[in-house]
Amino acid sequence: MNDSTPDTGTPILEGNDLRKTYHLGRVKVPVLHGASISVNEGEWVAILGSSGSGKSTLLHLLAGLDRPDQDSGDVRYRGEKVELQDGGKTNHYRNRTIGFVFQFYHLLPELDVLENGMLANLVPRGRSAGVLLFIMALLGGVIGALMGFQAAGDWGLLPLEERTEIRSTVLAVACAIIGSGMMIAIFQGVQAVWLKTRMSSGDAADVARSTLGDFGLKKRYQHRPRELSGGERQRVAIGRALGSNPDLLLADEPTGNLDERTGTEILDLLQEKHRAGLTIVMVTHDPKVASYADRVVRLRNGRVLQDEEADSVVGEMPPTDVLDETID
Repeated sequence: MNDSTPDTGTPILEGNDLRKTYHLGRVKVPVLHGASISVNEGEWVAILGSSGSGKSTLLHLLAGLDRPDQDSGDVRYRGEKVELQDGGKTNHYRNRTIGFVFQFYHLLPELDVLENGMLANLVPRGRSAGVLLFIMALLGGVIGALMGFQAAGDWGLLPLEERTEIRSTVLAVACAIIGSGMMIAIFQGVQAVWLKTRMSSGDAADVARSTLGDFGLKKRYQHRPRELSGGERQRVAIGRALGSNPDLLLADEPTGNLDERTGTEILDLLQEKHRAGLTIVMVTHDPKVASYADRVVRLRNGRVLQDEEADSVVGEMPPTDVLDETID
């Protein structure tokens, strides 16, 4: 267990009565059944459960990466409801407030270690990029529609025997769609060039070097993800998540794909960051990994079974699949 002293005041992050059902065609698959969790600032909370318990789904809802059911409760950050319908606030919450570590790293293979580490500080802030994209798509659609109507007008001047059966509105809609697509493609191309340009700038690179350097990756900056070991990839993923200096780090099975020695190294790195004040919410199926936390929230079949200090919950816990059979 950690020896840090977390703040026991107002929770920095709350999930209240969260419900989630996935739809596979006509089949409904309920995953969460009113799960609730609160995290205090400076605390390390482990969400412990076996495969299929709903722990990763809960983490995704807390991170704003997925939406709960309509009859569900809500997610709150510092007491304020996280509204996923608000593009600007949602982007800021996902990209700046939360640092997320995926189980399978999710590094971009065409970028090297340093460039992957810079991504957190290169994501456009707020809603400006989304608004610009919408405006360009709308502008392209209007121009395309006008060109379509013009083409239809020219078609109307042709002799009857040279005309084909086509409606002016259909032509206009088709041109509008083409125009929107072209403008979106142009925007994405410009954005890619902008991203590469930003990557050559000093600020983002300096932050990435500092963060990745703390994780022992100074000699790996120019390497591609395929040239790294599993532990090194996870270090890059954690460094990327911390690059924007988030308030919380959410980690989905950060040691799940690593051998025991490498997993311990990753947990020691997280422990060091936590002792410096970082708030962590970590999903795991392994009680030994959960023992690093201050508190353990145990899930079974989408419901919270236990929420206590790690020492009293973990102890000499058997594997989670055995516990699922013994806890009613």
